[in-house]
Amino acid sequence: MTAAAESTVTFDGRFARELAELAVPWQAEEAPDPELLVLNEKLAAGLGLDPQYLRSPEGVRLLVGNHLPAGATPVAQAYAGHQFGGYSPLLGDGRALLLGEVTDRAGHLLDIHLKGSGRTPFARAGDGRAVVGPMLREYVVSEAMHAVGIPTTRSLAVVATGRQVRREGMLPGAVLARVAHSHLRVGSFQYARATENMDLLKRLADHAISRLYPDAAVAPNPYLALFASVVAAQAGLVARWMLAGFVHGVMNTDNMTISGETIDYGPCAFLDAFNPTAVFSSIDVSGRYAYANQPILAEWNLARLAESMLPLIDGDEDKAVAAAVEVLGGFRGRYSTAWTGGMKTKLGLAAGNVSDDAASSVIDEVVAILKDGPVDYTLFFRNLGRAARGDLRPARKMVMDLAGFDAWSERWLALQPDAGLMDSVNPAYIPRNHLVEEALAAGTEGDVAPLHRLLQAVTDPFTERPGLERYVEGPPAGFGTYTTFCGT
Repeated sequence: MTAAAESTVTFDGRFARELAELAVPWQAEEAPDPELLVLNEKLAAGLGLDPQYLRSPEGVRLLVGNHLPAGATPVAQAYAGHQFGGYSPLLGDGRALLLGEVTDRAGHLLDIHLKGSGRTPFARAGDGRAVVGPMLREYVVSEAMHAVGIPTTRSLAVVATGRQVRREGMLPGAVLARVAHSHLRVGSFQYARATENMDLLKRLADHAISRLYPDAAVAPNPYLALFASVVAAQAGLVARWMLAGFVHGVMNTDNMTISGETIDYGPCAFLDAFNPTAVFSSIDVSGRYAYANQPILAEWNLARLAESMLPLIDGDEDKAVAAAVEVLGGFRGRYSTAWTGGMKTKLGLAAGNVSDDAASSVIDEVVAILKDGPVDYTLFFRNLGRAARGDLRPARKMVMDLAGFDAWSERWLALQPDAGLMDSVNPAYIPRNHLVEEALAAGTEGDVAPLHRLLQAVTDPFTERPGLERYVEGPPAGFGTYTTFCGT
């Protein structure tokens, strides 16, 4: 984004313009000594932003919100939300700003959003800042999610601010520049409904339809169609989380997007050993957002969205409730279909010559094998690709019940699994927790080389390459119970 490039990239303020009641104009805190730590050059180019410019002093200042390009209208977004089941009527962007929207080279309207840019009117008792470690976590995990085909916000850059931030000690501050199709959340609708401003609620829904689900505009009931679209998107998203062994960790309604993109990678992690009760968040003491609970909590969050949208769905509340309940009732079927289809693909059974009953049987049995002992989830499915080629040993030695595995594998192999298909969906490389921590610790000390090596692996996750052997392996002995923190 040289002077010429800058003129071809126009920021818009559509959210701020159309939904002023949800947008507080604000400025980012001045970063005393900003330093670019990592830049997603491919994403930048797709947005029409010149990576060379973004590496310049002015470009780095843009990435922390201290230089505003033409058309940028930085605002803090207002929203409400249920946090661990408790309702908060006003949350909002306490440490973030929406700079505005840009149209990428493919014609998509995308948000450019900053995280850690300083206190806003929604900051409450927080300092509005972020530190290097959690921002690098969001960068690497979100880009890994994108690489395996899971809808997600994207990470454009992490910039160290040059300011120390107080957490458990003094840590270097940072800002994450994030990209999304939209930052609208279930909590956005909850806030609009709580204001009892039906015009605002309608404009919010119309904004969501126009940006995200234009087909809903021509449906007999556009707002019910919008709700149905979000239900479908979230059912598919959470199924993909489960198939990848991903635990979000903080599925509050303000962290569920209307677009169906994964957002806010705070206390998140991937499973090492398969464990349905896995919890990685330091604040989830009850296990509310455990791995196996994620589909249940997604449905719960969608019920809160339905409650917020009832006046739009029908003027008769009883009719509105009945219509919303019917749509929400389809969530479990959609989730089950997506998860089962994904498991069939992971097991190489997507060919039409495999009956649903046969596939369901081997799926149920392999889940039982995973539950039986501490089996590395990602590596097990990757090794099954080798088993499909005739080498059962790597997968077999991972399980406790050898006789059970032998009986299962015989039935599975009789279905002629497609090893190539399996290798295309079962990643060799994920952001393994010990490797993430290694990269974050080094990054906090100013060494981003481990981060870049990890990114090299996880952004091309399906192709095994020489020199990346340690990125396939599980945690070392003594790594212990993994706990993550939200970073505030």
